[in-house]
Amino acid sequence: MSEVPHPSHYAARRARLIAHMRAQGGGVAIIANAPEVIRNRDVEYPYRHDSYFYYLSGFSEPDAIIVIVVGEQAQSILFCRDKDAEQAIWHGFRHGPEGAREHFGFNAAYSLSTLDNMMPTLIKNVAALYHAQGSNAALDARVQTWMHAVRLQARTGVRAPAHLHDVHAVLNEMRIIKDSAELAIMRHAASISAQAHCRVMRFTRPGQTEYQLEAELLHEFHRQGATAPAYPAIVAAGAHACVLHHNPSATLAQAGELILVDAGCEYQGYASDITRTFPATGKFTAAQETMYELVLAAQLAAIAAVRPGASFMAPHDAAVRVLAAGMLTTSLLDSQQCGTVEDVIANGDYRQFFMCRTSHWIGMDVHDAGDYLEPVNGIAQSDKEIPWRILRPGMSLTIEPGIYVRPTPGVPEQYWNIGIRIEDDVVVTDDGCEILSSAVPKTVAAIEELMAG
Repeated sequence: MSEVPHPSHYAARRARLIAHMRAQGGGVAIIANAPEVIRNRDVEYPYRHDSYFYYLSGFSEPDAIIVIVVGEQAQSILFCRDKDAEQAIWHGFRHGPEGAREHFGFNAAYSLSTLDNMMPTLIKNVAALYHAQGSNAALDARVQTWMHAVRLQARTGVRAPAHLHDVHAVLNEMRIIKDSAELAIMRHAASISAQAHCRVMRFTRPGQTEYQLEAELLHEFHRQGATAPAYPAIVAAGAHACVLHHNPSATLAQAGELILVDAGCEYQGYASDITRTFPATGKFTAAQETMYELVLAAQLAAIAAVRPGASFMAPHDAAVRVLAAGMLTTSLLDSQQCGTVEDVIANGDYRQFFMCRTSHWIGMDVHDAGDYLEPVNGIAQSDKEIPWRILRPGMSLTIEPGIYVRPTPGVPEQYWNIGIRIEDDVVVTDDGCEILSSAVPKTVAAIEELMAG
């Protein structure tokens, strides 16, 4: 990894949030890290930080809270767990408030035990509170307690914040454009995932279980330094590939079947998301190749539509047009009943075999933050009159068309139980896009060559 975020990167993001708040008249922002969660009995789920919190801090200890105060002066305050030698024996190193302040560049840091006493003072007499109400019930309750404590001081001339803003909405607009440090990490995450997909293709042969194929992914993720999968892997053999979010099972891969693998690692807090579909035997049948080439053509058309100034929906529209035409020529759809390509698109007939969108944002979360409609007054709104997002350099998204053919009367039987998806991660550049996951082969010839080797 040539570029790793320095604490100054996170400080710069906090400064951008401060500038937004100052332009709106100031206030106090509260952003909480995720708590630890019990899996069963006294065993916890593997811990994963909150993406919004980490985006502003680079700090990954549970339960910590960032408070940003913007008045005449601005300050960023971190509340975190105390340094504790005994806890360190059981659970590992803690920075403690002083260590965290120095290492992560906050103006001040305090023990979490002081939070409830300090917050009423920090939020009194400010115009607005920036808080993602509804995303964390425990924090919502604490905020209400702090607000009530301030309101009780009304007779002394103290005022509580009169306006509530969704801090996540503000941060979404920041996170939707990736900076150079983020893109460097995302390239590395995609590289690790690409090697994992190649490993699975080399390993696959009939008679192996979906679990065994998943194990090859996980082995390569960890071998290359990734902390975890970015999401539960989809490893689907045969008819399972027609289930969009199939969980790996003990099902055996059979000769003559396709294997669909949708998997990506998380590296330094950033996700990758790649899908490839390949034959269990290493050789596509004629029917499989026909469907595969159709999906690949749709994906290439979608990627070609990713450029600055294009609509977020342009890649989807391009993919759908190719798929709709292919569904007619292969008789997946009856042209006598469905009409022309334009008819198929207008009536949504293609959704019988392609029922999802072609893209989603990707970044710290696999389905990353950011609205899909253009902002109105700085914040995206849900209204039919508001257009889809205009793609801009630094936006990152997936391109993942597919075809899923379940046994259906009237559909040629040679295509039954064929599920194919091809997915890459791309970032919008000044003159088009960069494919972050291009190291995984995706042509029929390249896949067969890799699996033969």
